[in-house]
Amino acid sequence: MLALAAPAAPPAAGPRLLSINPCIDAVLRQVADPRQIVAISHYSQQARSSSVPLAWARRFPATGGTAEEVVARAPDLVLAGGHVAPATIAALARLHIAVRQFPVPDTVEESAAQVRAIAAASGHAARGAALAARILLAARPVPGPRVPALIWQGGGLVPGAGTLPDALLARAGFRNLSRSYGLKQWDVLPLEYLVARPPRVLLSVGAAEAGGDRLAGHPALRRLGRRITIAPYPARLINCGGPTIIDAMARLRAIRAAVTAR
Repeated sequence: MLALAAPAAPPAAGPRLLSINPCIDAVLRQVADPRQIVAISHYSQQARSSSVPLAWARRFPATGGTAEEVVARAPDLVLAGGHVAPATIAALARLHIAVRQFPVPDTVEESAAQVRAIAAASGHAARGAALAARILLAARPVPGPRVPALIWQGGGLVPGAGTLPDALLARAGFRNLSRSYGLKQWDVLPLEYLVARPPRVLLSVGAAEAGGDRLAGHPALRRLGRRITIAPYPARLINCGGPTIIDAMARLRAIRAAVTAR
């Protein structure tokens, strides 16, 4: 008796996608079929830079985003961030490999629009619309007075006005103090200035993570913690928009609720 051949796996519903941006990886996890994803960014397979669960990321090949790596995977579409080497973009264009770039969003609305665009490009517009609706719902503004706060990360880097973290702070009921220190959109606030004039709430990025920012554990900050609220803020929540906004807003709301309940 002849053995019946195993049925072939069904083809992916949509184009073969290659992402060279960890924030786009996080969107694809929510909107694309896994069989569509031929490779993701190598940053997604590193604990400190990933915005997706590592177990999910390690299911896929990863690339550094070079033209040679992309060509080897033969994708139908490359999804990239705004900062890609012009030589890479030119090389892919010469090889007739389609590329779509998405800049870093500055607002929740821009991020939701990018989610819808990425989902549409993957062939799953309805999934993108549903995810965008969840993001906008999670980011609904918190009523009440604004609590003075500052996000402070590696080496004293602070996100200021016109950034997505600034927009999330406002929606979560905080007032970003970056401008009161005279800081620009992304700028550095030395530890001495922070200690001399601290905010009511300091969101310390990476302070509680393995291999985290050494400066975040400085004795001066530990002493400062007796006077103000210093709340750990995972680095992954500041790197991306998209579905990361849902987790970021949950963390910010929880911190504000704890501070205002005192």
